[in-house]
Amino acid sequence: MPQQRRPRKLTIAVTGPTGTFGHGLVPLLQKSARVGRIVGIARRPFDPAALGWTKMEYRRGDVRDRDTLAEAFAGADAVAHLAFAIYGNASRETLEAINIDGTMNAFGAAADAGVRRFVYASSVAAYGFHSDNPMGITEDWPARGSKRMFYSREKATIERRLHGAAAAHPEVELTLFRPPIVVGPHTTGGAEEVVPRPLRPIAHGVAGLVGNLPVALPAVPVPQPVQFVHEDDVGQAFVKALLGGPAGTYNLSGDGYLSGADVMRELGFRPLPVPARATRAAASALVRLPRRPAAFDWAEAATHPLIVDSSKAKRELGWKPKYSSLEALRDAVRSEAA
Repeated sequence: MPQQRRPRKLTIAVTGPTGTFGHGLVPLLQKSARVGRIVGIARRPFDPAALGWTKMEYRRGDVRDRDTLAEAFAGADAVAHLAFAIYGNASRETLEAINIDGTMNAFGAAADAGVRRFVYASSVAAYGFHSDNPMGITEDWPARGSKRMFYSREKATIERRLHGAAAAHPEVELTLFRPPIVVGPHTTGGAEEVVPRPLRPIAHGVAGLVGNLPVALPAVPVPQPVQFVHEDDVGQAFVKALLGGPAGTYNLSGDGYLSGADVMRELGFRPLPVPARATRAAASALVRLPRRPAAFDWAEAATHPLIVDSSKAKRELGWKPKYSSLEALRDAVRSEAA
């Protein structure tokens, strides 16, 4: 009998591998028998082996440098583009250069390198926070972004530009994932708006991190429901797309959602009974401040609900989240308290 040829192992390139998304994705790629090599591109040096990522080769690079990306993507079968600047001390111009120009550099470099699949970490924020948003938004709802929230606006802009670039390069399969707040043991970035790192020791005081507080500290909850998704579940979806699952746009959310008061209670706070109308008015006023810091844009998320339906990912991609929204948040809190 003729000897059967073993399938070729794949090379996967990952930008921004050390954030929440990367920690959900890379361990799964590490375990996959179909993946032989992982190339991790990040601005700051790190040791993949120290994280147990023995298949990964570290390449220092900035998404604003297309030539560096092209070199890193050479020989890759698929690219997971996770790099994104949330906020910080950077100017809005710098954020735009990293997020919009950097993403388009990544796609262009991937196309030039002959990469077959490009998977981008977008966000439910691409839909925008609008009064006419339905409960349970599906992927056919327009991604309009929010005028006063740079993160939302940029995610929508990037999606539009990626679709345009993909139309010019039909040989590259484009997949966009739209998760809500991604949480887990490695929660960083935008999720800190819900679990702010400076406040976590206080929030977990009732769980014994800094001792038992006699009463829960008061906090004003967001005035609408909130969804979460676990980093491991997002990683699972990325693996499916990177290894050949059907390309497309997919919402990714843990089942169910929590009220703002539920979230505060899970964090160890006592939610104050502030009328939703008052909270939304305060948030609207905050995002209208002239010359406000970029981080203040996140108040836009408190103006209108944004709840998505993830049935398409389950149906077409075969995605099965392990954690509900509540379980994902609890795992993040539990990991921080450990």
